[in-house]
Amino acid sequence: MRRRVLKKQPNSKMCLVCGLRNGLGLSASFYELEGGELLGVFTPGEQHQSYPGRLHGGLVSTILDETIGRALMMGEATQFWGVTVEISVRFKKPAPLGEELRVIGRITADGKRLFEGTGELLLPDGTIAAEARGRYLKMALDKIADFDVDEQDWQVVPRPDDPEYIDL
Repeated sequence: MRRRVLKKQPNSKMCLVCGLRNGLGLSASFYELEGGELLGVFTPGEQHQSYPGRLHGGLVSTILDETIGRALMMGEATQFWGVTVEISVRFKKPAPLGEELRVIGRITADGKRLFEGTGELLLPDGTIAAEARGRYLKMALDKIADFDVDEQDWQVVPRPDDPEYIDL
């Protein structure tokens, strides 16, 4: 199914998932799609392996958690960020290293203090490698961490290969 990209979300400097200057991180990019889903795109390297040639399961959980939690930031700017309360991950197939992987996240329930979401890590052929379900607490960023937007380079960084459409 072809989906239009509505906008790209910001990256930061050192985040394990989206940090563009973290040499050991995933350097993922996140795109808001029509239909209310968030797409994460990343290419894991050798530093992300567990068994040879396989993405570590903890990092599979991490990218799913980040993508579902970031879904709260879709659309108009929000004053809240998602803090993980619980997450469960079901691993279905191994995820390879050195190939572009995609992860999809969405909010399935949105309350006053909590939200819930689901997500899937997709292999290059579109099959599901892992799926997750999580619950998150809505919190203002200043209650979570001392986060200086400028210091953390929290900004949208355009790339020549940023897609206008995604085939899922």
